[in-house]
Amino acid sequence: MSTPGDTVLDRILARTRQDLRRRMREVPLERLQDAPRPAPAASLREALLAPGVSVIAEFKRRSPSAGALRPPSTAEPHADPVLGEIVGAYRDGGAAAVSVLTEGPNFGGSLDDLRAARSACELPLLRKDFIVDRYQLEESLAAGADAVLLIVAALGPGELGSLHSAARAMGLDVLVEVHDLEEMGRAVALDAEIIGINNRDLRDFSVDLSRTERLMSHVPREVVVVSESGIVSAEQIQRLGEQGVQAVLVGESLMRSTDPGASLRALQSFTPAEDPL
Repeated sequence: MSTPGDTVLDRILARTRQDLRRRMREVPLERLQDAPRPAPAASLREALLAPGVSVIAEFKRRSPSAGALRPPSTAEPHADPVLGEIVGAYRDGGAAAVSVLTEGPNFGGSLDDLRAARSACELPLLRKDFIVDRYQLEESLAAGADAVLLIVAALGPGELGSLHSAARAMGLDVLVEVHDLEEMGRAVALDAEIIGINNRDLRDFSVDLSRTERLMSHVPREVVVVSESGIVSAEQIQRLGEQGVQAVLVGESLMRSTDPGASLRALQSFTPAEDPL
């Protein structure tokens, strides 16, 4: 059994705070706020309200549980033309939005990946990272994000509420991520407009797709629900849609594909359930 401070999430958060202090020294908040910012693309929430089950397609280089997701590039890691090609394939394959994982030590990402994705497509961009400070919200805007991820398990109640309010005031949509019933209660209490149910437990990185099914009944009807992790087939997406899920976030299976656009289209090849009369 993991002890407090010894879970995967705890270790990632400790490194996140360390790296954040370095970035804050290198680029003070005032300079970050004065930097030119890309024009926003569109609302993530509105994009996910399209008919059917929308797909947020994720670009990530590796994960602690799966290792590298694509063969190493001979190009500079974050000037990699493959990023633009994959994001373009996501756009052409019918993605409603693109998620970019920017955490470095464990996932191999960076804000340069987010900037490159912004240059490559006009879809709403979600910055997926372990956000613990308002400085990261300013970074997200400066790099071209339209939305950010807030992980309930990573934040105290005061931190979660403060960051959620700040992000919304700055014009960012927020995907509030939960893993269990207690976290769902905290997300609902925020009046979160988008709630992500992560089927991966960030304490040990195990995956249980039924987590979405168990928590769905606790989500208010007006909230957009995104099911995250462990989704690899059109049949799974169809089943989630029948339960009321409006969107899914898919990363690893697309990143491993030799043709991400075709794989994305295949994921969306389910037959939507008919609306009741």
